[in-house]
Amino acid sequence: MLADLVKRSQPGAADTKLLVLGGGYSGRCLAGLARALGTPVLCTRRSLDSAEADLLFDSNGQDQLDPAALEGVTHLLSTIPPDREGNDPVLLKLLPTLRNLPLRWAGYLSTTGVYGDRQGGWVSEQDDPAPALDRSMRRLNCEQAWLRSGLPIQILRLPGIYGPGRSVLNGLQQGRARLIDKPGQVFCRIHVEDIAGACWHLMHRPRQDAPASPGNGSIVNVVDDLPAPTAELMRHAADLLGWALPPLEPFDQIVDSMTPMAQSFWSENRRVSNHRLCHELGYALLHPNYRVGLQDCLNQDKLNPSDLGSPPQSANG
Repeated sequence: MLADLVKRSQPGAADTKLLVLGGGYSGRCLAGLARALGTPVLCTRRSLDSAEADLLFDSNGQDQLDPAALEGVTHLLSTIPPDREGNDPVLLKLLPTLRNLPLRWAGYLSTTGVYGDRQGGWVSEQDDPAPALDRSMRRLNCEQAWLRSGLPIQILRLPGIYGPGRSVLNGLQQGRARLIDKPGQVFCRIHVEDIAGACWHLMHRPRQDAPASPGNGSIVNVVDDLPAPTAELMRHAADLLGWALPPLEPFDQIVDSMTPMAQSFWSENRRVSNHRLCHELGYALLHPNYRVGLQDCLNQDKLNPSDLGSPPQSANG
């Protein structure tokens, strides 16, 4: 739970001020952690009627953030995806403004999809990207733009994101989950609270390296310890709920009936290392595997039953 993350996190410096560009599921979690630790936070949303909407920023619109509204921002996280051309809307619209801020850390949420298919093999930040999917190519283009921006950037590469209200538990309860078997296929994942925890840890960890070189910590995989098949995850979720599993569906018998998006999701197979994050940079995962993470989701969903109706978040890759 976020309260557990708060208890083990150290407050930031007294002058810390955080800007979250894109206050969606992951952005709101970091904002909640920062506020609980006494840090002022500004969140942008595409509508001022949205939760956590302090400022309006629509990446598809013409609006610009007033530089005066960002005065004193020392740290920022961008969760905003690429546009259709593969450009980063934040850099296109805000880079001159961001360069004038007293930034000590900037984070960009990317995807482990930039590694492409590794046929189940392990990859780390030292491996060259090899994206094959269009959405991953666009993400890599944005990564490179952030690394060229001159800002004190760290790229956080994320796998599938889950958390309260957005896990396989909810899929089972809502009758949407499918038990698909593809021998040898695994996926990596991360609990949303560990995205927030990793960001907070990294933004307040003294940087002893150059600000934007992929080999020295400017690119960090934020994944848990246990890549696993989705069927294994679903069996554990069914045990937690005491629910029956949906029928087993062999992948090779259903692949032709899948949507193009689903086919692309299952087309890549890799295990992503978190050695840099957890050993070199010293972050301790709150939810080191899906067993711990799903138990937390179950506990929080019981406390917040309204979350059970939330749709699951698409995997990042």
